[in-house]
Amino acid sequence: MIWYGLLVAAVAAERVAELVVARRNERWSTAHGATVTGQGHYPAMVALHTGLLIACPAEVWLADRPFVPALAWPMLAVLAASQALRWWCIHTLGPRWNTRVIVVPGLPLVTGGPYRWRWLRHPNYVAVVAEGVALPLVHTAWVTATMFTVLNAALLTVRIRCENRALAAATASTTTAPA
Repeated sequence: MIWYGLLVAAVAAERVAELVVARRNERWSTAHGATVTGQGHYPAMVALHTGLLIACPAEVWLADRPFVPALAWPMLAVLAASQALRWWCIHTLGPRWNTRVIVVPGLPLVTGGPYRWRWLRHPNYVAVVAEGVALPLVHTAWVTATMFTVLNAALLTVRIRCENRALAAATASTTTAPA
């Protein structure tokens, strides 16, 4: 259980790194005339993701969940892939990436990196979904995986609608040239 706690702590540290990047990018966006939307759902998103990081080790400890290698190793691979995808998204979007819905008007949509596939409009959220399933299941915390997945689906429905509206409004008069 100690190594699982360290894994969850590493994911938490990664989240702190994301927040540092997001704050820096928010300053850049604001300096370029950005608009912030969707503030209403942001506290729920923070609470849900914080809850995931608390619930994972709590369920393992309180429910005495076993370590099942046949489940753990594939889930660890999914977790690693989700982190790689997330940072690919962050790198591709550059200063436009944020944990909030912040859009700089007049900039074209990014169409490079993982955003080049039209059928996958929100690859960062694929990473979030994969992480939310994989992190708990590395140590068979199936209740946490299920609860996070259900609550995250509801939250992402709101978030993606908000983000799509904000992007549509900000890019209405621009082309979709690669950024």
